[in-house]
Amino acid sequence: MKEEQHATPGLLLALTPVVLSLIILGTQIFYFGVFEPHIPLAIGVALTSCVGAYLGLTWEAIRAGIFKVIHVALPSVSVLIVVGMIIGIWIASGTVPTIIYYGLKTLSPEIFLAAGMVICAVVAVSLGTSWGSVGTVGLALMGIGEGFDIPMYWTAGAVVSGAFFGDKVSPLSDTTNLAPAVTGTDVFSHIQNMMATTIPAMLIAFLIYIGVGYFVIDAQSVSFEKIEGITTALDENFTISGWALLPALVVMGLALKKFPPLPSLFVGVLVGGAFAMAMQGQSLQAVFDYANNGYTIETNISEIDNLLNRGGIQSMMWTISLVLIALAFGGALETTGCLKTIINSIKSKARSFAGTQAAAVGTAFSTNLVAGDPYLSVALPGRMFSPVYRGMGYSTLNLSRGIEEGGTLMSPLIPWNAGGAFVISALGLGISGNNLENLLYIPLAFACWTAPLIGIFYAYVDWFSPKATDKEREEWESSGADIAKFNKDGSPVPD
Repeated sequence: MKEEQHATPGLLLALTPVVLSLIILGTQIFYFGVFEPHIPLAIGVALTSCVGAYLGLTWEAIRAGIFKVIHVALPSVSVLIVVGMIIGIWIASGTVPTIIYYGLKTLSPEIFLAAGMVICAVVAVSLGTSWGSVGTVGLALMGIGEGFDIPMYWTAGAVVSGAFFGDKVSPLSDTTNLAPAVTGTDVFSHIQNMMATTIPAMLIAFLIYIGVGYFVIDAQSVSFEKIEGITTALDENFTISGWALLPALVVMGLALKKFPPLPSLFVGVLVGGAFAMAMQGQSLQAVFDYANNGYTIETNISEIDNLLNRGGIQSMMWTISLVLIALAFGGALETTGCLKTIINSIKSKARSFAGTQAAAVGTAFSTNLVAGDPYLSVALPGRMFSPVYRGMGYSTLNLSRGIEEGGTLMSPLIPWNAGGAFVISALGLGISGNNLENLLYIPLAFACWTAPLIGIFYAYVDWFSPKATDKEREEWESSGADIAKFNKDGSPVPD
């Protein structure tokens, strides 16, 4: 279909639907105390469509742009569906209960947060998906934290720090492959370049969690009677055995063999279902029900019932509907040119490499904020800033690292983003009514927000900020890559 010609929105007009939508969203969450971003974002789609009509776009063109963006991000919806199945099945198979049981028996409150972060990072690197790590091992860690009387938001912060950092450096991750693809670099050079921020951020988070474990959390107040009650109830309702960990080990093995994450996770559903029948005595009909509607149990121990009554495809529908509406908002903003105008405005303010790096990270974060999808937050800034880096003579590895940090790592810290919505749903944080305290997981996910700050600091002091090599310049020339030209004041010439 031929693209329609329409007027380009000015910055004020481009910002109007974004600002109004965020005001409505803030009113819904913080004034009414209801964490249901769906309707405010749907209103955002309507407002942006009105801007498009004012600019001369037909509804058919706006709708096509919305569906195009939704189509690009459908893999994330597929992962949500399979992860919902795997949560329900791995509880029924005894995999999650076994992890909780052994965790309560072997870990201590002092090292729990730091160990939990590391465990989630290892699993996410192996699986190539932060969501898979959060929904399985992360869920089990929430149970262990509950047993240790550690506030949910502390445990969730550690889980998010580890899972999304593991995703960020895994060669199996979709966003880790997307970032170098849109900036014209290769995935392994991209991962190597990210280590300069990954290692310090993880080390900072690790030390904070260790400090919290020893100096903030009162290990002496931990009720061993409560822990004993949880482990006894788990032992009475499930067959606790190291064999129950096999579904998780199978998935990790497939991932290490470079099988795609989605089929690997689905194999985990099948193996988990078999173990639920063979080890836990479940029927085939019950397994199908757990995969669709989630696992159900009544132990009369609230900590176990609240944690294990979850999972299934239907439990993901709240998150999926939010993701689809947020994607529609992002698609409308992109189709009408609002998003491009905003990004160009940010880009035009940069007069130096450091300013450009900060702008790229900020743009990825802002795209996450308004578009609600980590794919868009990586792809759009990656496409738009690449010519600027080339024109400045800097390697686009700097850009791929920046958009990963502003895109992948910041997505779980925005509650209405796909990443944030999944975290809240999968970990059972219960953000509803006036119960917003669990949103404290956002500042407590230290690794996620320290990494972008470290990367921007490097840019200003010119550390770990590689210039373009001769080989890169030759590749730019041979491929006909766009290279920005600059005005006398140092600003890039607009596209």
